[in-house]
Amino acid sequence: MLSRERIDAVPRLAPGWQLSRLWGPSPLCGANGMRFGPDGRLHVAQAYGGQVSTLDLETGAAEVVASVGEEIRSPDDLAFDSSGTMYITEPFVGRVSVRFPDGRVGVFAGDVPSANGIAVYQDRLFVDECRPGGRLLELFRDGRAPRVVAENLQLPNAFMAGPDEKLYFPQVAIGEIWRCDLAGGAPERFLDGLARPTAVKFDSKGRLVTTQADSGEVTRVDVQTGARETLARVRPGIDNLVFDADERLFLSNFVDGGVSEISGEGGERKILGPGLLGPFGISAGGGRVLVADGFSLASLSPDGGIDYNLHFAKPGYPGFLRGIAAVSPARAYVTISGGNVVSCDLESGETAVVAEGLEEPNGVAVGPDGRPLVAEGGTGRLLRIGQGGDVSTIATGLGHPAGVAAVVDGSCFVSDRDGGRVLHVGGGTSTVLDGLESPQGLAVHDDDLFVVDALRKELIVVSLSTRRRSIVARELPFGFPAGTGERSLPGIPEVMPGRLTTFTGLAVARDSAILVAGDAEGSVLRLARAA
Repeated sequence: MLSRERIDAVPRLAPGWQLSRLWGPSPLCGANGMRFGPDGRLHVAQAYGGQVSTLDLETGAAEVVASVGEEIRSPDDLAFDSSGTMYITEPFVGRVSVRFPDGRVGVFAGDVPSANGIAVYQDRLFVDECRPGGRLLELFRDGRAPRVVAENLQLPNAFMAGPDEKLYFPQVAIGEIWRCDLAGGAPERFLDGLARPTAVKFDSKGRLVTTQADSGEVTRVDVQTGARETLARVRPGIDNLVFDADERLFLSNFVDGGVSEISGEGGERKILGPGLLGPFGISAGGGRVLVADGFSLASLSPDGGIDYNLHFAKPGYPGFLRGIAAVSPARAYVTISGGNVVSCDLESGETAVVAEGLEEPNGVAVGPDGRPLVAEGGTGRLLRIGQGGDVSTIATGLGHPAGVAAVVDGSCFVSDRDGGRVLHVGGGTSTVLDGLESPQGLAVHDDDLFVVDALRKELIVVSLSTRRRSIVARELPFGFPAGTGERSLPGIPEVMPGRLTTFTGLAVARDSAILVAGDAEGSVLRLARAA
């Protein structure tokens, strides 16, 4: 979706402006399944990023595998057969794709809803569906219909054949690992009491190793006795694990895109540190910089640190985050791809739905009365959420509204993403700015209105008194590679509903600097007027 490939342009600033990065960039757009390829390099799939990258295990430098992002949209896990052909699951589009050693790519099997875990055993290909009632399937190269090995599973994920020639797979939703014969038959429970197990692999001695996303634990299990031991405890959000030929253990993190090596003593070496998936919405209210980052809500500190206040590995996470607006130092409103507006307690991590059933809620702002204002992209409306969750319509006919910025006089500005314009709403609707390609994030500071044009990769400022416009910066790391247009992914109904669209957010910091989501490179940019 948001590929880190071809982000090499250098931002060009208007005279009198300076640019720095409050956070990032990151070479990966999330980190999901991992495998060592025939070339010995570690391959990392990025489901939201739409790419597979090879990672230098010493420096953390990443290189995008050619041709994957051209037709393969959401690679989550991958496996190689003996010929070096790579098979890739794509959960957001429900299929299994293939990349041949000569670089050709194509669809290997369609109609595999939430295709996720994948394993090759003696050149036989097995795939599971990470959804309630999911299946474990064997796929065939001759075009035969898939064979159902097991069904009615609860979010099965990354799996592997054990030394006993049984398939061992986690059922994430119930915290258990099950196994079944390769030939099929009734599966049996092998291990329970786990904190959202996401992956199962075997080491060279035939011992099962599993990751627990909620607790951050890596656990090794003796298949014969069931005896468990903890190999490491790291931050929550582990997605997958892999061993290299020397039995070195590596972990990926789907929340922050990190990749680590675990030593024999349980220590963690961060090959690629925590980063951002997007980011998308940004808020600088309430005394901290908050980022809505799809799978997490993160706080950025002035000293360069990051804290993941809420994330997908925590039970009760509300869904894919897009817009954010701080209400106070301890609370913020966020918009969710599935159609909800949620209030988040930044200290406890507790959330509460304040409005639901909206059609593509995007940007959110807090009005002078403390109530959230929401741009509803799917209906072209600007909404106000009142106490008790009542939703009132402030304006209609706004095209495809994306960003919203509140003004102290009670009016607000809204960006129309598809119509290429910015509107003022207050006692009527009028056009403030037009002729744009994809206006998204908005922010007001004194007499200035700042606008992100994600397709043109520009930050624009407009004087509200004179309507004079100028470009603050060009060639900024927004959106998709030049010439590819904007794209989105369908959500997964049972796991992450709603269409997953990007949103390039914008905010004004306390020191009057402009903060922008550099979603194309995983950064938060800071633009400030020179002293």
